[in-house]
Amino acid sequence: MTVQLGMPQPREGGPALPDAGMPGVPPRRPSDAPAGLVDRYGRRATDMRLSLTDKCNLRCTYCMPAEGLEWLSRQAVMTAAEIERIVRIGVEQLGVRELRLTGGEPLVRADLVEIIAVIRRNHPQLPISLTTNGVGLDRKAAALKAAGLTRINVSMDSLHEETFTQLTRRPFLDRVLAGIDAARDAGLGPVKINAVLMRGINDHEAPSLLAWAVDRGYELRFIEQMPLDADHGWTRRDMITAAEIRDLLSTEFVLSPDPRARDGAPAERFEVRRRLGPVSGFNAGSGLLSGPLLGTVGIIASVTEPFCSDCRRTRITAEGKIMSCLFSREEFDLLGLLRDGAEDDELARRWQDAMWVKPKAHGMDHVGLDAPDFVQPDRSMSAIGG
Repeated sequence: MTVQLGMPQPREGGPALPDAGMPGVPPRRPSDAPAGLVDRYGRRATDMRLSLTDKCNLRCTYCMPAEGLEWLSRQAVMTAAEIERIVRIGVEQLGVRELRLTGGEPLVRADLVEIIAVIRRNHPQLPISLTTNGVGLDRKAAALKAAGLTRINVSMDSLHEETFTQLTRRPFLDRVLAGIDAARDAGLGPVKINAVLMRGINDHEAPSLLAWAVDRGYELRFIEQMPLDADHGWTRRDMITAAEIRDLLSTEFVLSPDPRARDGAPAERFEVRRRLGPVSGFNAGSGLLSGPLLGTVGIIASVTEPFCSDCRRTRITAEGKIMSCLFSREEFDLLGLLRDGAEDDELARRWQDAMWVKPKAHGMDHVGLDAPDFVQPDRSMSAIGG
């Protein structure tokens, strides 16, 4: 049975779909469908994840092969002007309320600062965040803040150089740590740290990663390894689950549910206090002796405790394809339509049509077992944009 963490469930059996059109073109949603990026199950997407590039300067084992991937051509990737137009349509016509710029590695785009500056001028109140691996962030953090970036997420899975190099296949831990500190100093807070635990490699580091983060005022997010690796080597049995993460952290900390509403966020948050007494297993709400509040930690359990029922995200890949779900095997072309001269209203309709057919859930519904009915997307995380 799938754990849903008390979230509202999508309505059963949404309206029937019309026959699909040409490849890359979604079926039309009903004319009486609600405004905005709404799907058949009543979910409304207000959080836009937009990938700036598929290129990356790391080779993380859970994302891509050691030799890398075949990158998109420059002509295939959205230009700054095309990004600006798509964001404007999302915000002004479709109810987008938050923008996350992703990759690949967005820092490798030479025009990143200019892209953020244009979006900020057009949308002064729009929260704009960035997900990065942190390599080179120390040189760009101040400029990103000045351009209008609101805050930043940095992916870092280990505090040990040997382990970091094993996971990323690059000896850049010192550069990532420098980037994290530069982001904090530039005012890009709260700085969030994303960490993926790999069984037998860095899972033992969970408590020390959390101690390091709360000591420095960073917000740590543990993310279950997802089946989005280019090698397609992921298995559920090898993955460190959210339940295991809570148990690992409970050896040194007491975790209590964060009283703030989750409000569609992918991370389930916990307040963190130092453990002062003996404990066995996950200790949220156990009443154990604990110290003062140190901060919070989040766990993103996309696989074992999915939050599909309250998903509010819409994704645009670096080449302008709409993905209604991170695990979707269907993509719908927005950039091609734009380059063919479509008006804003036509682009908005294509986007709405694509989101209307969003699946009810990602298909990994058998907790603790490999899901035989789940088909992994062809793209890796770097090619989709997280």
